[in-house]
Order: sequence, then C-alpha cells, then structure tokens
Amino acid sequence: MSSEPLPVFSLLRLPALHFGAGSFSSLPKLVSGFGRNPMIVTGSRSLEASGRLARLFAELQRECSGFLHTTVPAEPTPELIDAAVESGRKGGTDTVIAIGGGSVIDAGKAVSAMLLQRHPVERFIEGRPGFLEHDGRKVPFLAVPTTSGTGSEATCNAVISRIGADGFKRSLRHPAFVPEVAVLDPELLCSAPRHLTASSGMDAFTQLMEAWVSPFASPYTDLLAFHGLEYFSRSFLKACSDGAADLAVRGDIAYAAFLSGAVLGNAGLGIVHGFASSVGGAFDIPHGVLCAMLLSEATRENILRLQLSGSGSHALRKYAAVGRLLTGRAEAGTEEGCMLLVQELENWQSLLDIPRLGAYGIGAGDAGRLAGVTRSKSNPVDLGPESLEKILLACI
Repeated sequence: MSSEPLPVFSLLRLPALHFGAGSFSSLPKLVSGFGRNPMIVTGSRSLEASGRLARLFAELQRECSGFLHTTVPAEPTPELIDAAVESGRKGGTDTVIAIGGGSVIDAGKAVSAMLLQRHPVERFIEGRPGFLEHDGRKVPFLAVPTTSGTGSEATCNAVISRIGADGFKRSLRHPAFVPEVAVLDPELLCSAPRHLTASSGMDAFTQLMEAWVSPFASPYTDLLAFHGLEYFSRSFLKACSDGAADLAVRGDIAYAAFLSGAVLGNAGLGIVHGFASSVGGAFDIPHGVLCAMLLSEATRENILRLQLSGSGSHALRKYAAVGRLLTGRAEAGTEEGCMLLVQELENWQSLLDIPRLGAYGIGAGDAGRLAGVTRSKSNPVDLGPESLEKILLACI
C-alpha cells in the first residue's frame, strides 16, 4: 500500500529545558556556565515583591564577578533596548537572563542580540526603514518565564513595539536568538492574577491552534501543537479559577505555552497574529488581550472561507479536531466540530470577561484602515480586506 510522502520542512533548534517546581533555584549555577557578568532583565515589581529576586542576587554574588539589573515596565521599545545595551556594554555584560512575562523575555532576547552589534536595534527590525540582516552574533541568553503565554522562551524572535499613529509591532529575528536555556518553574506562575493568566493563556492557545492549521505545518509541528492543545485544554479554565495555586495545573499551561513557542517558529502563525502587528502597533492593547478578543471571530471567518473555497477540507478537519478536544464531543463530525470550536471560544470570552476592541478606543471607522495593513502568509485561507474588516467590526 502506498503512502503520501512527507512534506519538505526544516526545524529550528530548541533551548535546553529545565522544567519543574523548584527549578528556578538552579539558575545561578546555569548562568555561571555561560559567563561571569550577567545582566538580569525583569519586570518592574512582582519578582522583587516575592523575595526571589533578592535571593537570586545573593546567589549571583557568590557565583559571578558582578551583574547588572534592568527592568522592563511594558512592551519593549527600541529606545529601551538601546539604553539597556549601552548599559551592558559599559558594564561588561557577557550573558543575559530574562525573568518575567513575554515582554521581559523579548527585551532580554533583544539585548542579548544587540550587545555585539554596532547599529541601533531598529535597523534590524523587520519592515523598518534601512533594515539590516542580523548576522546572528549575540551573547548567551537564558529565559525564565513567569507567565504562560508568548512561548518566547522557545522562539527565535523578539517583538519590539512603538505605539501610535505611525507605530509598529514587529520582530527582531534570527535562528541564533533561540535561548540557550529555558527554565520553567510552575512555582513562579502561581501568583499571576486571573486576568493575566487568561490573556496570556489565550495567546498560547492562539499560537498552538494557528500553527496547527497553518499551511506550513509539518508532522513535527502537528505532533507538538496538538499535544500542547491537550495539556492546555485540561487545565486552562482551572488556572483561571480555583486551580490557580495548583502546581500541576500551572505546569500544564507552562508546558503548553513552551510548545506554542516551539511550533510558531516552525509553522508560522495566522491572521490573529497578523492583527496583533497592525492593531497592536496602532493601539496600546496587551498582546494576549488582543488575541482573546479576536480569536473566535477570526476562527469563524476562517472556517466560513474554507467551506466556501471547496478546497479547505484538511484545515477544516483540524479545526474540528480542536472543537472535539475542547468539548469532549468525540462523535462530532467535521462541520459540527467546527461549530463547537467557535461556540467554545465564545464561551471562554464570556467566562473570562474578555473586553471588546471598543474599550481601547477602536471604532468602526478604524476597521477599514486597519484591515488594509493586516497581513498573514501562514493563515489557512487567504482572507481579503472585506473579511478582515468583518472580523474587526464584529469585535468592536
């Protein structure tokens, strides 16, 4: 019996992963294996308030020659990265450790990538004027997530933003930017508030599902993406409610988020992340919140266009598989499974109190302009401007 040949695909490397409760305590020893003068990049408050930062500093004083500390209060801008890089050069930084949410890890990744370069970071950001290809030279980078969302601890890109009328949200990217080490400790995640758990979790789910239905998916990414969806589906709502302090629940979501980073770099992302670039560059909306706002309507429109195209049966079967997984309706066929998926995503929006685009100042008059600058080459179906505008209008 003959079989279909495997598709042509390539894979990015993954970081050395240290997973499990208490694994944060191994960080000083891990760092000392890469350098003697690390820069620690953190968020502005939570790690310090927990007492873990002070304990880490005490350990680093014993293991290293010296260290610098930089905070990232919001999504990283080119100016923040350039200032941190200048500080690191003056201080002799030879390793970067980022401990925090996706923005912190993106910032640390960008600092690591820029310490050995001569130009400002904006010259290396995709789509910016005077773009230069990065040569991949960097200092070692270790990532320690304190939220479960972007999967940046497993990716080769760092998202850099400038918000406003001429704003952007684009990537600094090179295969060498994948962290050398990722430390996933569920103990660091238990204090994340409900709204952050929900929004960051929806980002991870979006990445898993968009990679799952991507036309650039491979057997490798399919295996990891659906595996991540399984772990996510069994614990996400618990993490947002009475399971918030359960290490097993938090571990499931951390693992799923890591896998979402692994698959996005190898299969690409869809139209929700296309909007994350266009809408997220123009309006100050947290990335995970934006994903949560748009996912059900974007999925509905993708399914409709796939059905009308007559050639989308493979992607429709994949959407249906996720609908069956989330609802436990194993007997559902393709059409019903797709319907169940959209209904469950709408249910999540209601349960998790996800706001509308209008809450961030986006009106119907903005939809056409934003749709006109939104792109996604990895969406399972080509969506025209009318479909993109339709999605935005439905979310206002």
